[in-house]
Amino acid sequence: MARQVVSKQTRTNWWIDSLLFSSALIATLSGIYFLFLPSVGFQGGRNQLYHVQILFNRQTWDDLHTWSGIVAITTAITHLMIHWQWVVSMARRTWKELTGKCGCMNPRGRWNLILNTIVFISFVLTAASGIYFLFVGSGRWTDDPMILFTRTAWDFVHTWASVILAAGVVIHFVIHWKWVTNVTRNMIGMAFPIHHSLNRYQQQTHFQNINIKKLKTRKGR
Repeated sequence: MARQVVSKQTRTNWWIDSLLFSSALIATLSGIYFLFLPSVGFQGGRNQLYHVQILFNRQTWDDLHTWSGIVAITTAITHLMIHWQWVVSMARRTWKELTGKCGCMNPRGRWNLILNTIVFISFVLTAASGIYFLFVGSGRWTDDPMILFTRTAWDFVHTWASVILAAGVVIHFVIHWKWVTNVTRNMIGMAFPIHHSLNRYQQQTHFQNINIKKLKTRKGR
């Protein structure tokens, strides 16, 4: 049976995307935890939900959010650098499109561009605000250094930019679902060639048996 072959560039993209997806998923889940169980208090600092524990304690969720966010930012920057030529090319095409010099994009391309732009902007805002809290910290007893905005404004930006980013990534993932499944299937086939070959052989044998039964049925008539 022929072994599945995946190009080196596609394999690299798959591993980077897998790492980005995994780290972003952990950052999103931990972010949802803090969205509904915030660290800050209310009514004079009393927070009845502060000690609520879901799977892990609050400190563990905080560590997961911090380090998965760092991994996601680093991986996203790597992803951007690898596809930098595509970014430059799309920027030029977009500029020509906006200035009316050419009709370079079909409707699907325009929607894809809008989605990628939203994902990029929300990612930059999420990453910048995340780095702010990484070095400045949070909590009512921490001094507010007033870097561009107040801590409350940074928290607002981080929260809603993250929500928009998560929604955009999900849509992006759905649009490229066929590529994800095809490449993942081929990657599994390369990692487990014997098992994959057997599955392919069983499928072919199954269809051959069906065809044989159909031929016998026609001859019987």
